[in-house]
Amino acid sequence: MSEYKSDIDIARETTGLHINDVAAKLNINQENIVPFGHDKAKLSWDVIENVQQNPDGKLILVTAVTPTPAGEGKTTTSVGLTDGINKIGKQAMVCLREPSLGPCFGMKGGAAGGGHAQVIPMEDINLHFTGDFHAITSAHSLLSAMIDNHIYWGNSMEIDSRKVVFRRVVDMNDRSLRQITSSLGGSTNGYPREDGFDITVASEIMAIFCLSQDLKELEERLGNIIVAFTREKKPVRAKDVNAHKAMTVLLKDAFRPNLVQTLEGNPALIHGGPFANIAHGCNSVVATKTALKLADYVVTEAGFGADLGAEKFFDIKCRKADLAPDAVVLVATVRALKHQGGVSKEDLTTENTEALLDGCANLGRHIRNLSQFGVPIVVCINKFVTDTENEFQVIRDFCSQFHVDVSVSSHWEHGGDGATDLAEKVVKLADSGASQFRTLYDDEMPLFEKIETIAKNIYYADEIMADKSIREQLTWFQNNGFGHLPVCIAKTQYSFSTDPLLLGAPTGHSMTVREVRLSAGAEFVVVVCGAIMTMPGLPRVPSADHIKLDDDGLVQGLF
Repeated sequence: MSEYKSDIDIARETTGLHINDVAAKLNINQENIVPFGHDKAKLSWDVIENVQQNPDGKLILVTAVTPTPAGEGKTTTSVGLTDGINKIGKQAMVCLREPSLGPCFGMKGGAAGGGHAQVIPMEDINLHFTGDFHAITSAHSLLSAMIDNHIYWGNSMEIDSRKVVFRRVVDMNDRSLRQITSSLGGSTNGYPREDGFDITVASEIMAIFCLSQDLKELEERLGNIIVAFTREKKPVRAKDVNAHKAMTVLLKDAFRPNLVQTLEGNPALIHGGPFANIAHGCNSVVATKTALKLADYVVTEAGFGADLGAEKFFDIKCRKADLAPDAVVLVATVRALKHQGGVSKEDLTTENTEALLDGCANLGRHIRNLSQFGVPIVVCINKFVTDTENEFQVIRDFCSQFHVDVSVSSHWEHGGDGATDLAEKVVKLADSGASQFRTLYDDEMPLFEKIETIAKNIYYADEIMADKSIREQLTWFQNNGFGHLPVCIAKTQYSFSTDPLLLGAPTGHSMTVREVRLSAGAEFVVVVCGAIMTMPGLPRVPSADHIKLDDDGLVQGLF
C-alpha cells in the first residue's frame, strides 16, 4: 500500500515523461527549452516573449491554516489539485517555489509535495536543481565583496563602515553566522566591522529575482538596493558601487523559469523561493505570468499559513505584478485542527470531535481574513487515513456558517483521482467571476499604519510595540520617498501572534517590532517581529543526520 512507502520511493517508481513531451503539452517546441538532462529544463526567452499575446488563464492560490507539527500539505494539495483539474478534462499547470537547502537538511524537509501528489525529479528539486539558488547567493556575495572593496580602495562614496546594512547570505541554517566580525587579520584584509549572514531565501536579491518581470527591471531593481549610509546619513546604493550590471550577468540564466512535471506528467514551473515567515513567500512573477499565458488554470501557493503567505501574495506580489486571483483554496487537516484545539501530537490519530471544533477557531480566523481580499474560497481537507467521517462533518458544519464549500481530498493517496471533487469545486468558483480582488491597504497609507492594519485585521493584535528608534526609522523611510511601499512582516509561522506557543485564534496580544529593514530594490519594508530569525538554526537532530547515499548510489532520508 502506498501509505507505507516514502515520498522518494513513490517518486522513483514513476517513469516521467521526457521533458520535451512535457513542453509539448504547452505547445512549446523542444528548440525553445534549455534542457538540464531528460527531466527538467529552462524556458527560453523566445517562449516567454511569444506567449505574451495569449489570453490569461485563471489564477488559483493555495494557502493553509496555521502550520503545526501534524502537517497540512499545502504543496501536496497544489500538485494534487493540478492533477485533479487535468483529470476532469481541463488544462492546468502548477507554479511552485524552489526549496531551500537549509530546511531540507534542517527540520522542515523538502518542498516537492508528497505521496502521489509530487513534482519530479524530487531529489534534484530539493537539492541543487538547476543552480538558481547558487546564482542568487553568488550575486549577493558579489555585491557584499564590492561594498567592502569600495571601502578598501579609498571609499570615494564616503560609506560609514558602521552603517553597512547589506548583510551576507548562505543557503544553509547556520546560527553561528547570524552576527560576526569581518575583515579581521590586519590592514591588508580591509577594515574590520560588524557583519552578519541571513539565509539566501531571505536575501533582498531573492525578493527582487521573484518580483522582477524582465532582465531590464531586474537590473534596475538590483541597482536600487540600499547597501549602506554615509556619515551624513545619505543612502548608498548597489549602482553607486557599480555592482548591479555584473550581478545581472550572474542571474541572467537563473532568471528563466524551470519546467518539470507532476507524477502524472502535468507541467510545473518551479522558480524562486523566498520564505514566507521572513520574506514574501511566493514563486517568481515571471513564472506565474508566463504560466497564465500557457494554461487555462494556474495553481500556485503562498508559504506557511494564510496570515503570512496569502497576505503577502495579495499585498506584495499581486500589487506589484498586477495579478488578480480568481479563487483561493484554504488547506486544513483534521490532525492540524485537533492540534490547534489542544490535542498532543501522540493523540492526533484518535477521534476527538470536541477538540476539533475548538481548533476550527483557527480555520475560521483564516476564512475571515481571506474574505477581506474579496477572493472566493474553497476549504480543502487534506485527508489522512486516520480521519473519520464524524470529524469531516464537524468541519463541514463549521464552514457552513461562512457559506464556504468544503472538499475532502485524498490526492496524497490517489493523486489526481483523489482530487476531482476539489477540482470541480475550484474550477466552478474560478469560472464564476465572483472574485473582486482588493488589497488590504492602499499605497498612500503611512508605513506604521500599514503595520497596524495587518496586525489588527489579520493577527487580531490589540497593539503594536515599537520603540523610538524603530519609529524614527519608519519616519525616515516615509519622509525620503518610501512611504508608498508595502510592508513585509517577518514573524513566527506557528501562531497569529508573535508567540509560537499561542495556538488557535488568539486575541488581545501585542506585536513587538524588533527591527525594520528597507528593501529599496525589492520595493517593500521588512518588519521583523518577536524572536523570528532571518538566519534559522538547525534543530538538535537535523534531517541531515539521516540523509545519505545507499550502496546503489541512491539518496536516502530525503523527504
